[in-house]
Amino acid sequence: MENQKFQRLPAEILYQTELDTLIANEQYPVPPGWNMSPRSVFTYICGGRSGKLEITPKYIGNPRLVEIAIATLVTDRALLLIGEPGTAKSWLSEHLCAAINGDSTKVIQGTAGTSEEAIRYSWNYAMLIAKGPSEEALVKSPLLHAMESGSLVRFEEISRCASEVQDALISILSEKRVSVPELNLEIPAQKGFSLIATANTRDKGVNEMSAALKRRFNIVVLPAPGDLKTEMDIVTQRVGQLSGSLGLQAKMPDQDIVEQVVTIFRELRAGATLDGKLKVKTTSGVLSSAEAISLLANSMALAASFGDGKIRAADVAAGLQGAIVKDEAKDGVAWKDYLENILKKKGLAYYELYHACMELNK
Repeated sequence: MENQKFQRLPAEILYQTELDTLIANEQYPVPPGWNMSPRSVFTYICGGRSGKLEITPKYIGNPRLVEIAIATLVTDRALLLIGEPGTAKSWLSEHLCAAINGDSTKVIQGTAGTSEEAIRYSWNYAMLIAKGPSEEALVKSPLLHAMESGSLVRFEEISRCASEVQDALISILSEKRVSVPELNLEIPAQKGFSLIATANTRDKGVNEMSAALKRRFNIVVLPAPGDLKTEMDIVTQRVGQLSGSLGLQAKMPDQDIVEQVVTIFRELRAGATLDGKLKVKTTSGVLSSAEAISLLANSMALAASFGDGKIRAADVAAGLQGAIVKDEAKDGVAWKDYLENILKKKGLAYYELYHACMELNK
């Protein structure tokens, strides 16, 4: 099936040319189970050159944090990426797996309903009833597949799992093996096996990880973008990638539109204007960079489907309303207060956006 038919391609397919080039031009030692050296993984994540090819940056932020993450995976310790929603934890996790193993698809999704079977193994019960316990009836988890192949597995939103489910990882990460007592079988991890977990710091429904489990991880905290320009760069880059994959027939948003959206999000997140002179009522939502990216992509879809392909204030206003007002009672009041007391006073650059937002709040 052609790639164009898929809504979203794994990183290893989307950036296959870059990965192949880095592997072909490798000049440094490659750890067991890896496709390329730690230096090449860093170049793939943070950008640079490989031969004549320009490698696009996948993560815009503190490069030292990326170095620490990569170095952790060279050792036998697992990696835990922590941060507020929208700080590119899953994005970085996916690209690390793509660069190191060429496979980012071994994923366990943490939820309140995730069971220990999702971490270890389960059974094909029809086969189990018909023939009894056997290796053919064993349904291996992504983690077990990663152990057998000596590769990486991703554990998304680990803190959403119940504490007893989280703790099933303790013995696995310590002993690097999984026992299957029904078959009197021990499955050891091959060299190259490791786990990358992600956890949010703000979402509701989070279960605190035990100290014993945390000790099995090297923890890297991914901060929110530290300044307006950095966040604008992240948003612009990802909107371009997203619009390309979705085939949006619209022009990329002008930088002044990106700046307006990011400014509004940063001020509502911080509870103050960028210059720190005025306080702002905060909203219940996180208003992360990821939400700004989705908002602008949606604005492009509106402009392409119902306009002339150029994003206008009305397209952005519609996205802002949906992104900011999650709880009408609290967020609606805070948003209207922001419009009247902050956005209205920002001057001519925000004039059209202010009036478009007010139209939606009549």
